[in-house]
Amino acid sequence: MTFERLVAIRRALHQIPEPGFHEFKTQNMILSELSQMDLTNKLEIKRWESGLFVKIPGSNPEKTIGYRADIDGLPMKEETGLSFASTHEEMMHACGHDFHMTIALGLIAKLLTHNLKNDVVVIFQPAEEGPGGALPILKSEEFKPFRPDEIYSLHIAPELETGVVSTKPGTLFANTSELFIDLKGTGGHAAYPHLTEDMAVAASHFVTQLQSIVARNVAPLDSAVVTIGKMTAGTKQNIIADSARIEGTIRTLSDETMNDIKSRIEGIMAGIEASFRCTASLDYGSNYCQVYNNDPLTSEFMRHIQDQRTAKLHEADIAMTGEDFGYFLRDIPGMMCWLGVDSLTGLHTPTLNPNETALETGVNVFTEWILFRDEHE
Repeated sequence: MTFERLVAIRRALHQIPEPGFHEFKTQNMILSELSQMDLTNKLEIKRWESGLFVKIPGSNPEKTIGYRADIDGLPMKEETGLSFASTHEEMMHACGHDFHMTIALGLIAKLLTHNLKNDVVVIFQPAEEGPGGALPILKSEEFKPFRPDEIYSLHIAPELETGVVSTKPGTLFANTSELFIDLKGTGGHAAYPHLTEDMAVAASHFVTQLQSIVARNVAPLDSAVVTIGKMTAGTKQNIIADSARIEGTIRTLSDETMNDIKSRIEGIMAGIEASFRCTASLDYGSNYCQVYNNDPLTSEFMRHIQDQRTAKLHEADIAMTGEDFGYFLRDIPGMMCWLGVDSLTGLHTPTLNPNETALETGVNVFTEWILFRDEHE
């Protein structure tokens, strides 16, 4: 597949970002691309929800090598001004999943030109941004015939220059949990606060107290994040709010710290209920486990990059980002890496604009790696 074709596919996918488990236009576009490259009907393709499992059968398989690409977009308005900007209002591929899908398609096209000994399975996974597609895939009956013995993936890195691949053995990304808290009190007229239980005030105290958790309940040499990204309360400046909603995220490097933070949040919530004579409910939403790279496979991948020189290798630092690819790595040996795309703005921003020359880097790196793994146990 030529670079020009990769760019055309990426731009077409970029225009149709869709929410998790609703990526049906995306699914159909991927199927169309697969049909054009699968001229000998070699591929085995299975729809799963709004995603796909694609198998390239080997000539004498002793194992299955897996590769995963996520396919959903984010609910945000694009502000890039690009000629191929999103045509779906308030949706954008602001996390690079258009790149991820395109690289996976380029990888399939290249592997089809080789005589593989082992099976290769490429997973086009829905709902990575939420509510999470990896865990349901792993639990599904449809996945069993496609389940790989080892699995790999990449994620674009705006801050890294194009041509760079960055990874490390062990923990790469954090454990993550969403956080949704609803407070219910008694509203009323702003002139009679003594007759109310003000949930704007209660929510403000709650958010302030949450900031003490990392500072005073997490060991100084450990790492954790509790971030509140959204807080809503009230309807008008002279009406005391009878309800408030707090939305945020928790990120830790260990399961134990995640459990400790959740316990502390629940303790603070009980105190808020008592202090402000209100009721509170809590929902942890989607929870993703850490991305933990298999040590032998990751070390071998890093040596392979240096030997083949398909990219510049950087050793990564641990990031507090979340990725549900961690569920695959919890069950199946494998690895994830960063792919440099040299964007002036970062992930989850409305102006993310990755360098498209990274598409070829991603395809070449993982084609060579899978061919190498095809020849080695």
